[in-house]
Amino acid sequence: MTTHELAAFAQRNSPTENWVDGLEARKVAELQFHDALRAHQLPPDSAGNEKFYAASGDAAAYAHQWIAEHCRGKVVLDLACGDGALSLRAAEEGAALCIGVDLSDISIQQAACSAHAQGFSERAIFVQGDAENTGLPDESIDVVLCGGVLHHLDLSYAFPEIRRVLKPGGAVFGWEALAYNPLIRLYRNLTPAMRTDWEKKHILTLADLRFASRFFEVRNVRYWTLLSLVGVFCRPLLPALSAIDHVLLRLPLIRCLSWSFTFELHRPA
Repeated sequence: MTTHELAAFAQRNSPTENWVDGLEARKVAELQFHDALRAHQLPPDSAGNEKFYAASGDAAAYAHQWIAEHCRGKVVLDLACGDGALSLRAAEEGAALCIGVDLSDISIQQAACSAHAQGFSERAIFVQGDAENTGLPDESIDVVLCGGVLHHLDLSYAFPEIRRVLKPGGAVFGWEALAYNPLIRLYRNLTPAMRTDWEKKHILTLADLRFASRFFEVRNVRYWTLLSLVGVFCRPLLPALSAIDHVLLRLPLIRCLSWSFTFELHRPA
């Protein structure tokens, strides 16, 4: 199947008008939450987590470099794509086709508008859909991008679906929050408006990577952002704290306290 045929297939198989009626309650809750988030209809404190993204610059740079090295000329699936930022990054780096799938129709509309504004409408398409049941053809995808996605999903469905659509030799890039740090867990518990009930109960652990190893080869696990979180409140300290993190997060017991981690999942050729 050519990229043009695959793009047409994805758009042709987008949901019908009554598609939402058949979704599980947890998925409807996710859809409604993220529609409201994109439409700025949630309480102001629901977006308060964004201030901490300044501390994740090293992880973001690593993710962008990974995309530059692995997505050129490839067919890319951006799973639960949100505003399409990773899809558009992949398109900018020369991906042959990027398909963004998300439950939220408002997210899809905003991502498509961004693709049009940046001149990527032909190579970055966005469709409303279920990340656990994409409807895409078997073995049609070279690279899957999962940026803060997997903790929104039931992995017992998501991992088999990702493996199904991934070509042999294909790769998944994951960038996820990590569940172990007690202070970060306390912060999550004190800010319930920032996430759905399912999301806050399913932040990833290393046990989830062990589960992933049933379907993929797990490679290049890296840990990001610990002391640098403090730098959000004192920006001049951020570079020094990030440098300290580079050392601390190599230590096995310390690195589990990190805010996030990245990893690759490979389907053997």
